[in-house]
Amino acid sequence: MSGVGPGRPHGSKWSGRPAGGSGLGAADPVVHVSASTSRRLGALLAGALVAGLVGLGVPAVWTHRSATGHLYPASQAEAVPHLPVALVLGAGLDGRGGPSPFLAARLDVAHDLYTRGVTRVLLLSGSRRGATYDEPAVMREWLLARGVPAADLVTDGEGHDTYASCYRAQHVYGVESMLVVSQAYHLPRALAICRHLGLAAVGVGDETMRVFESTWRGGELREYPANVKAVWDVFVRRHPAQLADDPPDPAVREALARHAD
Repeated sequence: MSGVGPGRPHGSKWSGRPAGGSGLGAADPVVHVSASTSRRLGALLAGALVAGLVGLGVPAVWTHRSATGHLYPASQAEAVPHLPVALVLGAGLDGRGGPSPFLAARLDVAHDLYTRGVTRVLLLSGSRRGATYDEPAVMREWLLARGVPAADLVTDGEGHDTYASCYRAQHVYGVESMLVVSQAYHLPRALAICRHLGLAAVGVGDETMRVFESTWRGGELREYPANVKAVWDVFVRRHPAQLADDPPDPAVREALARHAD
């Protein structure tokens, strides 16, 4: 065991005592930190903490300001502006291959908006990873089972993150204005991305999943580092790697054209 004995002067660098009681063996080194060094370390740690708070806080302010005035709770669907397309963002599958509770809640919101006539085409964006994991296909089956016609459902299996989903809605599917459906804590970031890409986007947020308090709170906390990534993605205009292989897809425009006939 090492320690600082009483009466040792500040600023001494190393001292030690024999190991064990025999006086034999190597001495245990003991580090002594001077008061001035302690103050410098304290200042560095305080500076790092402030920098970290600023680094997380500024992107959070940016996302929330970008979304201000464009957010609606799903419980007030009657107030949501009518837009022809709704982008429904994925939220994972459960252990049986169905939508996770958070994803099912998003699909509930999308279904309600569609049946009210607030939107006409649902763009279902999520991850497709081989034959065993196809998030948009599961979303599509869920909505088909609840009466939404296949002609009004478009799936995008390359929406591997929020930025990719928004970017592809614009650059692959040709969407210019849309609703975005997700949980309420996620929407400020999604809308900030969409609006800074040039999309006229309005968010409709599910809040029913607040019943899963710890999961909801974890989602809120994850938004802080995710906001940092969103700022980077938007300002460097990240080009999703998979986009190079995807030509423009007319599926959304064709679905909208059927409504115009």
